Amino acid sequence: MAALEELDRRISAFLELQPDVLIVTGDHSTPAVLSGHSWHPVPVLLWSRWSHPDGVKRFTERECAAGSLGRMKAVDLMGLAMANALRFKKFGA
Repeated sequence: MAALEELDRRISAFLELQPDVLIVTGDHSTPAVLSGHSWHPVPVLLWSRWSHPDGVKRFTERECAAGSLGRMKAVDLMGLAMANALRFKKFGA
C-alpha cells in the first residue's frame, strides 16, 4: 500500500515530463479477501492528451471496468497506447 501511495504522490511529476502516454496498471490482481494473486481483472489507467475523462474517480477493479476502456485483453493495451501516442498512420492498420 505504501508503494501505491508513493505512486499517487508522483503522478504530477510524471506528467510534468510531458509523456505521449502514461499507463498505470499492475501485473496481477490481489484481492484482500484471497490474500494472494488471483485471476480477476487488473485496473488500467491510460492518459494521453488525446484521451478524455470518463468520470472514473477511483483506481479500483470495479470502477476501472466501468470506465471508457471497459474490460480488455492485456494484449490490446500496447496497440491502444501506440494509437494514443499517434504512432500509427491509421489505427488498426
